[in-house]
Amino acid sequence: MPRVRFAPSPTGFLHIGSARTYIFNWLYARHNRGTMVLRLDDTDVDRNSDASVTSIFEGLSWLGLDWDEQYRQSDRLALHRAAAQAIFDKGRAYRDFNLAAAAETTERSGAAGTSRHGPMRELPREESDRRAAAGEPFALRFRVPEVAGHVGFADAVYGEVSKAFEDIEDFALLRSDGMPTYHLANCADDADLRISHIIRGQEHLSNAFKHQLIFEALGAESPTFAHLPLLMAPDGMKLSKRVHGPVVSVTTYRDAGFLPAAFINFLCLLGWSPKNDREKLTREETVELFTLEGINRANAVVKFTDEEPFDPKALWLNAEHIRAMAPDDLARELVPFVGPASRPVPSTSDVGQASRPVPSTPDTPPQATLPADSLAGSSISRHDESPADPALLDKLRHITPLIQERMKLLRDVQTVADFFFADQLPPYDSAELIPKKGDAAMAKSVLVKAREVLATAEFTHDGLDAALRAASVELGIKAGQMFEPVRVAVCGRKTAPPLFGTLEVLGRETCLTRIAQAIEKL
Repeated sequence: MPRVRFAPSPTGFLHIGSARTYIFNWLYARHNRGTMVLRLDDTDVDRNSDASVTSIFEGLSWLGLDWDEQYRQSDRLALHRAAAQAIFDKGRAYRDFNLAAAAETTERSGAAGTSRHGPMRELPREESDRRAAAGEPFALRFRVPEVAGHVGFADAVYGEVSKAFEDIEDFALLRSDGMPTYHLANCADDADLRISHIIRGQEHLSNAFKHQLIFEALGAESPTFAHLPLLMAPDGMKLSKRVHGPVVSVTTYRDAGFLPAAFINFLCLLGWSPKNDREKLTREETVELFTLEGINRANAVVKFTDEEPFDPKALWLNAEHIRAMAPDDLARELVPFVGPASRPVPSTSDVGQASRPVPSTPDTPPQATLPADSLAGSSISRHDESPADPALLDKLRHITPLIQERMKLLRDVQTVADFFFADQLPPYDSAELIPKKGDAAMAKSVLVKAREVLATAEFTHDGLDAALRAASVELGIKAGQMFEPVRVAVCGRKTAPPLFGTLEVLGRETCLTRIAQAIEKL
């Protein structure tokens, strides 16, 4: 059975590109009944932060996709150093005393900032051992073969790829402080954890050639690589927080009111497509249909503007998923957006910020959510952190069927259903009360009659329908001319949910009070 891993570095918030990588790994594992491993690659101690760790776990918790095993790379340093020693003992690495400082530069890009082979490559082993025993600092570098040849592999997405030995520098395995580089730590962990498939972003494709060399030097079987197309912005650049702001953060989508299922659906279609070309998919359907063969080579563009921060396809999918939900389930999702904890989408400075770490022990059991106390102090509100108020939830269960077709985002409840929760309606123009082909006198007579019939009508959908239609007959006007002034009077605007259901939810007292206030306007 396949074993896949998601290995984020806790150096920033959970990027939507990283979320897509997790989702593709998870789908592959679940489709093939394999194992999903979550491993925090946290050996870059200068850039790691507890806030980033929390952001990663918050994002994955919201997605609701579980994992089977969990590790921290920093708990595995002994394994990494043992792997480095094994490669050194085989003569596949050498100590670099002169270029220790250069090894401190990041190794993710593959650029060491030196010539391809370091001057210490041919230092006799005896001299190398003597200087190391004397305490002279060094970096440990991989000895890339000098012979003509290449390293290559069959990528599950990009096909056969290769790189000549002469185009690969002697890259660092250990820095001068003894810490492993990205290349060594990843390969040592992947080999030890028996990872069978490495599914990651295309930006790592250039690193895979070095990783092939490390796996071979360790005597380990190389996993199958599958590199994913990049996520690009409309400006043609790779999505980045520095350039594109909070739109690239998973928590921005969560706090705006995306459903996890819709967000997963959207990200899956950025670089992958099922054979039947369907677009709206449930999680179960996606698991059934997902294959690596369905991943595209072309980079995917996330479309957004300053005016509309979310891709139209994402909004459409979210609206489709909202409409497909059972009203009671949707009501529960809406609670945080109308309750006391509701708040606007965070600013750029808010995105991905938090202050408490996830527990760091390697024995932490697999989990889809963090312990409650590990989120204390987070500046991002958790929409599921407290039980819903029963009265609010009950009211939303009645409101939801009226507004379900009108929402693209969960936060839209704040605009399409605000009048259900307002003690007083915001000011509106009295001209709004005048029905089509009518005047102020007609509007006033309609509202006076409505106040009269609603005072005694059965306050159910059918009872209200019958009472107001009968009133329109008595007044000798069309039903629409009867309904329009009443709708504006109780909702404060002409565009509103279906009238009779709205009146029923608002209740007799609220409706009569608002109609009386509307009469005063005329």
